[in-house]
Amino acid sequence: MSRLSWIAAAGALTLCSLAGGAHAAAPQFKKTACAADYKDTGLKVDCGDLVVDETRGDPKSRRINVAVAIVRAAQPKGLPPVVYLHGGPGGSAVGNLPRMLKSKASREFVAADQDWIFIDQRGGGQSKPNLDCPGTNLTDAGPPSDKDADGIVACLETFQKQGVNLSRYNAVEVAQDVQDLRKVLKLPLIDLFGGSYGTRIEAAIQTHAPQGVRAVVQDSPWPPEADWTIGGPAMVSSSIDIVMAKCAVVAECAKRYPDLKARLATVAERWLAGPQTIGGKIYTADDLGGYLMDASYFTAGVLPRDLWKIIEGDVSPVAEFVASRDYYSEGQFMTHLCKEEIPFEARGDVVKGTENDPVARLMVVSMQRIHDVCKAIDVGPISKGEQAPVKTAIPTLFLAAEIDPGCPPELTRAAAKGYQGSQVVIVTNATHGVSRGSPCARAMIRAFFQDPTRPVDRSCLPAADTPMAFTYQ
Repeated sequence: MSRLSWIAAAGALTLCSLAGGAHAAAPQFKKTACAADYKDTGLKVDCGDLVVDETRGDPKSRRINVAVAIVRAAQPKGLPPVVYLHGGPGGSAVGNLPRMLKSKASREFVAADQDWIFIDQRGGGQSKPNLDCPGTNLTDAGPPSDKDADGIVACLETFQKQGVNLSRYNAVEVAQDVQDLRKVLKLPLIDLFGGSYGTRIEAAIQTHAPQGVRAVVQDSPWPPEADWTIGGPAMVSSSIDIVMAKCAVVAECAKRYPDLKARLATVAERWLAGPQTIGGKIYTADDLGGYLMDASYFTAGVLPRDLWKIIEGDVSPVAEFVASRDYYSEGQFMTHLCKEEIPFEARGDVVKGTENDPVARLMVVSMQRIHDVCKAIDVGPISKGEQAPVKTAIPTLFLAAEIDPGCPPELTRAAAKGYQGSQVVIVTNATHGVSRGSPCARAMIRAFFQDPTRPVDRSCLPAADTPMAFTYQ
């Protein structure tokens, strides 16, 4: 069986369980047994599915399931529950929850004194259908090859033929799902915690469905008005520049990795000139660009070491990345971007600002492939309102990392102007997913949800001139 026909079969199997008669029913919450074992977490977890119409208002709509896990507070204090919104788009929350609850860092604020409600946003994770495209690869920089882009298009066309309405898998629909969940669980108030693209979902909730939302935390914010591909390659290059500049002022790092910026540019030019055969394997500029974006998201402390490996011909960091590029539900990723991001950007503009920056140019072609996929699929009418800045009075705490190739702090500073009374915290030396690496940020989150009207305590933050810690082994 060919790869694409296998995708088609997988799509049919996923959807057969959802087929049935016409529905125009109210949302329901159905309790289910948890798929994972939470015994070792020491917390009570209740699982279930939010069952809603795929297309609201359509009496012929199929019903879909949104997977939910409710983690009960260790020491409840009568506060509203927190709804956790995962990133991506195309990520998941429920499947990763056991590991999160076993993490010492996460337990500092997750379900400490509030219930936390985790959902797999429609189209991904344990929700049904899952718009996953087996056999294809995708990263934030886009499909790493034409074959991957073509495979994602074929996969989405298969879902459409099976009856999936691709126009209903986007931030506005997820915002309505959150409200439906709040109502069926009979929750007068909720708080929101979003990370990365989960903050884009929060923005949709605050704009389109704010009822009952008391307080919001945005960790590594991505605002609606930001451009994903235009300026995206330059944002990656800028983040790497920040790390290399920090290395240059730390004596040990500077000694081990001299002239890092110039040497990396030379490597980038070589890879841009054509595929590289190293150790019997072929690597492309897309592979190196995707690695650089991914590495500067999360592993800035080891980035100089790994860049030096690549400069000296050891491409093991790139090889490890290439082997792990199947972490998104590709269909969910694309239905969001093709509805909320790409319609407001021009494919030809992706190259702007990269002409004299070989590191940035590594990402251009893969990001242009996102445009190609969106051109090939129909996600329904586009609304200019999806790129409008948020205007809200809901108390919001923004946590942004100094080093972030996807959600740089300047986007947060600009977006926060529309959030009345918001608090903006930029964490020195932090990378994407601030709460994961900063005990200070975790303390802020918990204190903010306890009383969102009070300024958070910033005294625990590192000073702006704090040297960055690097790993050399």
